Amino acid sequence: MATPTRVRTPSHSPTARPTARPATGSRRHGIGFWIVALAFLTSMAFSTVPTPLYPLYEARDGFSTFMVTIVFAVYAVGVVVSLLLAGHVSDWVGRKKILLPALGLEFVAALLFLSSPELPVLLVARFVSGLGIGMLSATATAHLAELHGAHRPDASPGRFETVSTAANIGGLGLGPLVSGFLAQYVTAPLRLPYLVFAVLLAVVAVALSRTPETVRELPVRPRYRPQRVSADHGDRAGYVAAAAGAFASFAVFGLFSSIAAGFVAHALHHPSHLLAGAISFLVFGGAALAQILTNRLAPRAKSTLGLLAEGAGFVTLVVGMHTADLATFLVGGAVAGVGAGLLFKAAVGAVVAMAAPARRGEALAGLFLVAYLGLSGPAVALGVATLSLTATSAMTWFAVALFALLATVAVLNRRSHGGR
Repeated sequence: MATPTRVRTPSHSPTARPTARPATGSRRHGIGFWIVALAFLTSMAFSTVPTPLYPLYEARDGFSTFMVTIVFAVYAVGVVVSLLLAGHVSDWVGRKKILLPALGLEFVAALLFLSSPELPVLLVARFVSGLGIGMLSATATAHLAELHGAHRPDASPGRFETVSTAANIGGLGLGPLVSGFLAQYVTAPLRLPYLVFAVLLAVVAVALSRTPETVRELPVRPRYRPQRVSADHGDRAGYVAAAAGAFASFAVFGLFSSIAAGFVAHALHHPSHLLAGAISFLVFGGAALAQILTNRLAPRAKSTLGLLAEGAGFVTLVVGMHTADLATFLVGGAVAGVGAGLLFKAAVGAVVAMAAPARRGEALAGLFLVAYLGLSGPAVALGVATLSLTATSAMTWFAVALFALLATVAVLNRRSHGGR
């Protein structure tokens, strides 16, 4: 049983008693907002550094596409385990006490990648990286929301939504672009990208240690329990719709974070590492750009547009595979990325709006837990399918399943409070 200590709740929640803050405090929160965003961006970028490098690992050790999905699944398992055990703890102990150890785990993963390119080390490094991302994703999102509220208490949440989702999704795209460039044009492609990000992670950790905390202590800390995945956050149907949308979004992101590079190299006969990284950047960059440009759209409009774009993009992508046309494949990936980005942004915004401040970290952790199940499950299923089907046939069946999921999200959206 945990000993009674002091628990923390967000000190800038709408229910907190307003207090006058000096201008310097407001500036500190504004600077802290961008430091947390940079740390979020760097960590998410590091998590996708291996994406364009998987063909190199395949060639070195004779990996199959299925083994690549296993390596990717190990990362996702780390994320899910971490979300279950620690994704909500920042509501009790403070945001920075979770964010700094999370950055430490990412740094350890970078050192593991640097130590050896062997498969066992690769599996451990990906698992450790997943643990760090699971701790960081929901916590950084909640921290950004509270820093934004402290810095601009009368502003709309649009700036927070744009920056948080752009740091998350934009980081996922930046990592493959950097590592693909280094792998294509610089020596030691299985080491140098990790060295670069090890340095960046150390720098942002030092900067993060100076940012203000946004959680205030209360007399008693609740007894520890693993993350509860609950839809009880003010709008049950709305939360389920948001979670299903996040799952559908991350199903596309998982594809381009794991085996898309192998598909392009083998099925479309374009083995360039820079191209592999650029494709991931195109998908995730399109998602981030769409999130920025649609900031003023109503939440329901974002979700609807996201559903339509993700579905249309994936049809185009599959056509590109059937015709072995790289340009069509790229256009489909970009449009699907735009749709996934909009759908995920709508999901995060809906959950932040509906959750009570004291349970915001828990609500976001549950959302990210479902999202990362979407990141790993469909990608692994696709890898298993390639054991008995061609890559093109497997992708076609993947598209059929994705359309069924998108239709389900549309129905759930109509049943939510926002849909009504």
